[in-house]
Amino acid sequence: MSRRRGMMSDRLKEEIAKELGFYDTVQQEGWGGIKARDAGNMVKRAIEMAESQLAGKPQQ
Repeated sequence: MSRRRGMMSDRLKEEIAKELGFYDTVQQEGWGGIKARDAGNMVKRAIEMAESQLAGKPQQ
């Protein structure tokens, strides 16, 4: 069974990683080097951004 392709663009992932403060780890170790908590926070932030966009609210 093949692995699913990611739903978030690399640009969005990088933007969120910078916002959450772990982009330096991504640059040094790649996406596999981040903590599970950071990955979860990144997904949570992406969902918040999508929900606010659907509601027509400007992003924070």
